[in-house]
Amino acid sequence: MSEGFQKSAVGVVPADWEVKPLGNVFTLKHGFAFSSEHFSASGPIVLTPGNFRLDGGLYFEPRNTKRYAGNYSLATRFRKGDLLIVMTDLTPGCHLLGKPAFIESDEAILHNQRIGKVELKAKSIDLRFLYFTLLSGQYLHRIREKATGSTVRHTSSKSIYSIQIAWPTFPEQCAIAAALSDVDALLAELDALIAKKRDLKQAAMQQLLTGQTRLPGFSRKWEVKRLGDVATFHKGKGLPKSALFASGVDPCIHYGELFTRYRETIGAIISRTNGLGDSFRSLSNDVLMPTSDVTPRGLAKASCVPFDNVILGGDILVIRADKQRLDGSFLSYVIRREEHQVLQLVSGSTVFHLYGSDMKKFSFSMPPITEQAAIGTVLSDMDAELTALEGRRDKTRALKQGMMQELLTGRIRLIDGTELSPH
Repeated sequence: MSEGFQKSAVGVVPADWEVKPLGNVFTLKHGFAFSSEHFSASGPIVLTPGNFRLDGGLYFEPRNTKRYAGNYSLATRFRKGDLLIVMTDLTPGCHLLGKPAFIESDEAILHNQRIGKVELKAKSIDLRFLYFTLLSGQYLHRIREKATGSTVRHTSSKSIYSIQIAWPTFPEQCAIAAALSDVDALLAELDALIAKKRDLKQAAMQQLLTGQTRLPGFSRKWEVKRLGDVATFHKGKGLPKSALFASGVDPCIHYGELFTRYRETIGAIISRTNGLGDSFRSLSNDVLMPTSDVTPRGLAKASCVPFDNVILGGDILVIRADKQRLDGSFLSYVIRREEHQVLQLVSGSTVFHLYGSDMKKFSFSMPPITEQAAIGTVLSDMDAELTALEGRRDKTRALKQGMMQELLTGRIRLIDGTELSPH
């Protein structure tokens, strides 16, 4: 063991750090039950586990936010700066159990019974340092080890209080929290910039795909077309996930990748497989759509594959058109923008389906091929910028995770709060 370190109940930590249970540091105040009969589209927010982010913090969108129209007391309201912990997790996978977050909004937010509020007992604890400690993998692993329930997972104050944590001195806590908070600030800036770029892209799609704004040099009239009049429809074959190999010789697309991995224009093929004999292969300019999903909105995805000979898996609808007449990237942007029209063509109840015979009825305004290609290029360039920003954000998140692992275990020490020095 290196000099300056000690063995402890939580492993090897710096000799000047103190190991003590969370119960010595804070108590948890439990929330209140709010009757669902008073849930409304307006009123204060009733905070639920669904408002917590996996990487820390809160977010509020209409789909995940409950509001309350009934009477409530001020004692049920959070204050700005309160630190919270998820005590009960109903979400799939229960990955939110134990997650911390700060209240950062001035809006009225009510204390639901599934959330615990941290109330410090010790003045020698920096609240931001505690937040990062609660966000760390070692803490969350112990929380989940002690959790009860199967579909719905619960933790208790007693379980949390028993978890041992290594605590540096107060000045070092503050320095660690400041370093990690700086990374969080950078992540927030990147998130805001990505959101702005997405809004700009949506505005550009609205203007360019409807002809409200024309690119320089284009003035010819657009034609309204049914997709069945300008394209043929095919379906991919086979390709289970078990057939995907990192070292495979053939590029391939599994239908599940169309939901989350690919934008309107596919820049690079992610997956590989090995020589499937009975396979369906792409022609450049093909437009791909998933044909089944548990939600209808999942089917309103379209991606143009600009490569020949890519193996296309089952449950992929392949829209194939003469590239001298219809540009695949342009069509993919049109389909995604016209989500409402696609949803009218979907069938099914528990599992939803979309077939070529349905998409034949899809109608759209079609400019000349040169203008289609120009519009597709403008929007693809915006997508490339978004992809680069998202990659930068992902690398920053990975950097934060690495910093947390090193700083919260004392493997890297902060000297005077500014300089990193490994032991």
